[in-house]
Amino acid sequence: MTIPPQGQPGLYLHLPFCSAICPYCDFAVMRAGEALRARFVDRLVAELPLAAGAWADPRPFDTVYFGGGTPSLLMVEELARLLDACREHLALTTPAPWVFLEANPEDVTPEVCRAWRRLGVRTLSLGVQSFDDGVLRFLGRRHTAAKARAAVEKAKAAGFDTVSIDLIFGLPGQSAAAWRRELATAVALAPDHLSCYQLTIHPRTVFGVRAARGQLSELPEGAQAALFELTHRVLADAGWPAYEVSNFARSPEHRSRHNCKYWNHTPYLGLGPSAHSFAIVPHASAGTAGAPVVARRWWNEPRLRSWEQRMAAGERPLAGEEALGPRELGAETLLLGLRTTAGVDLDDFATRFGVDLLAANALLVANLAAEGRLEIRSGPDGRRLVPTLQGLAVADGVAAAFDLPIPT
Repeated sequence: MTIPPQGQPGLYLHLPFCSAICPYCDFAVMRAGEALRARFVDRLVAELPLAAGAWADPRPFDTVYFGGGTPSLLMVEELARLLDACREHLALTTPAPWVFLEANPEDVTPEVCRAWRRLGVRTLSLGVQSFDDGVLRFLGRRHTAAKARAAVEKAKAAGFDTVSIDLIFGLPGQSAAAWRRELATAVALAPDHLSCYQLTIHPRTVFGVRAARGQLSELPEGAQAALFELTHRVLADAGWPAYEVSNFARSPEHRSRHNCKYWNHTPYLGLGPSAHSFAIVPHASAGTAGAPVVARRWWNEPRLRSWEQRMAAGERPLAGEEALGPRELGAETLLLGLRTTAGVDLDDFATRFGVDLLAANALLVANLAAEGRLEIRSGPDGRRLVPTLQGLAVADGVAAAFDLPIPT
C-alpha cells in the first residue's frame, strides 16, 4: 500500500528559550544568555546538513515555523542566519515560504516587528496566555496584561499577514465569568487567529510536582467541559469560528498553514531539542512484523544537554523513531480528522485505507449521531464524518471507539 503525501512539506525549528522553568510545558527549556544563545544557534545550523542528508522528500518546504519556548529572544541576525542555513541545505519554495514566529509579548516593539517583517515573517503568534495579571503571575509569565494588549496592537500595526494570540483556560478555580472576560478582551483586540488551549498538567513540570504534593488540583471535568463549550460558542458568535479543537480563525486564509500539516499527515521536518519529524514512505516496505510501512516518525533528544552532546559528536540527535503501517496511519487519520471541524473525508479514507468507515461502524455512528456527537454531511466533495461541538470536546474518545479493519 502506498499513501500519497498531502501537500508541501513544512519545516519546524524548536527554539526552547524560556526565562524560567516552564510550569505547564514539558519541553526542554534553557535560559537565553548571549553565549548560550550563540552556541545553540551554532548547533542548530550544524544540525541542518545532517537532517537534510536523511530527508528523502524532494519537494520544497513552503512553511518555516520558529516555535517552542521563546524564539523572539533570538536576535534578528540570528534568525536570519538560521533562515540562510535552511536555504543552503534544504529546498524552500520560491517565492519565499510562509514564515511563522512565536513571540513573547515583552519582546514585541515596533522596531523589532519591522525587522521581523523584513526577515519574511508573515504570521506572528503571541504567547499572551492570559489578560489577567493574577493568572499571569500564577503561570510564571514575565509580562503583564497591559503589555500583552500593547503587544497585540503593535503587531497589528506592523502589518503581519496574520497576528495570532495564544490563551490558556481551565486553570484551578477559574470561573466561567472570568474566562468570558478573557475572551472578550481578546475579541476586542481583533487578532486574526486565536489558539485557546486547555491546561494540562504534565508530571515533570512545576505544576505536576505541585499537583503530586496536593498543592494544586485540576479544574473538575464538568467545569472544564463547560469552559470548552463556552470558548467555542463565544468565539463563533464573535466571528472566530473553530477549525480545530483549540484553534479559531477570522477567515480560512488566517488558519495556520503550518499546523494544518500536522493534522493532515503532510510531511514535516523538525530541528532542535525534542523536535519531531514525519515522512511518508514512497513505496511500502516491510516492517519488523512483515507488515508494510507507509510512514515514519522520529524525534530528537528532548533535553538541551543530550541534544548538544550528540551534535558536538557530529551525530544526528535522534532519541527515537516509529514505523507506521496502514492501520496506525489510518487510526491517526481518523483521530486527527475528528479533532477538526472539517471532519473525515469518508471517500478519501476508503481510497487510502480500503475501509468504509460507515459500513464497518454502522451502529456506533448511529449511536454517536443520536447522542449529538457526530454528523454525516454530503456535498459536492463527497461525504464527510463531522464532529459536533459535543463531539469535538471528546474527540479522542470518539475516535478510539471505531473499529478499523484496515487490510495490510
